[in-house]
Amino acid sequence: MKAAVLRGQRDVQVAEIPTPQPTAGEALIEVKMTGVCGSDIPRVLSDGAHFYPLVLGHEISGVVAAVGDDSDTALVGRRVAVAPLLPCHDCAHCLAGRYAQCPNYSFIGSRVNGGLAEYLTAPVRNLTVVDDAVSFRDAAFFEPSTVALHGIRQAGFTAGEDVIVLGAGTIGLFTMQWARILGAKRVAVVDVNPARLATARKLGAAATFDARAEDFLATVRAWQGGDGFGFTFETAGQNATMSQAFQLAGVHSTVCFIGNSHADLRFDHAIFELMNRKEFTLTGSWMSYSAPFPGPEWSLTAECVADGRLQIVDELVHDVFSLDQVMTAFQLFETPGAVTGKILFAPSASSKE
Repeated sequence: MKAAVLRGQRDVQVAEIPTPQPTAGEALIEVKMTGVCGSDIPRVLSDGAHFYPLVLGHEISGVVAAVGDDSDTALVGRRVAVAPLLPCHDCAHCLAGRYAQCPNYSFIGSRVNGGLAEYLTAPVRNLTVVDDAVSFRDAAFFEPSTVALHGIRQAGFTAGEDVIVLGAGTIGLFTMQWARILGAKRVAVVDVNPARLATARKLGAAATFDARAEDFLATVRAWQGGDGFGFTFETAGQNATMSQAFQLAGVHSTVCFIGNSHADLRFDHAIFELMNRKEFTLTGSWMSYSAPFPGPEWSLTAECVADGRLQIVDELVHDVFSLDQVMTAFQLFETPGAVTGKILFAPSASSKE
């Protein structure tokens, strides 16, 4: 089969490699669409890969082409989204439903070959069946949607509160939508990119704020009009937005860090003290899994995309590339602001629908 193989830093080569075969409990997936995650960028452009050679890609949609022994043959021909985490299912964390904390996990696209290929194998229990009316493009967004929903659930979200989302990238826009679906009173979104803020408004944000504006924090507080936000979700992984989360959180509220920081965090002591003064709860969120594996994050995403409550609009997509264009696509990330949405790859000629 054809695959885009990462052989070293900034070295991705399209090659013919053996097509994997499903073993007992596995399925062979014909890959239709694979999205680029932010974690994939340093794997290609820097030294972020665990090893070489490696086929990247963990935001995957496709069709079940075959199943191994002891698997339901009715799955063959079904559209699926692939949950990339491969937990051991035997450790104390897995048995408690904390699959993302499994110390023995593997992961499709970073520790085993992923979706930048025409085919891959995955355990049947990692597959979420997708309604035939959902496009492969939209199904490739299931993984980032589940990351957002896991953060919402990790925060112990309850309806009726004002919510603010700091960061209007893919995860942030899904976080905003999930908060609305689950009954937020109002949801505000903060970013520095006007196009992303426009997309947030299109998707139903009650208000959007440009963090570059003068008196930005005062403007947000005036709009909220009370003691602060009941739930604050940080999705950008930046020093500035993490500090803003402390400043905008309400008394006895909840702050959830979904974004991953790639640099040291520094808080002014007065900002950090706000956690004590407001007595808000601070939590992190990691990946997108819960019991029964892979969790309601995945089943609810499939349901809400199919019925239209969760919207995947064209503005979320930057472009779709073929495998032969992998390095061209990744080089776009070297220019700040050049990538305006999700980059997707279509590994096979029949991937468009």
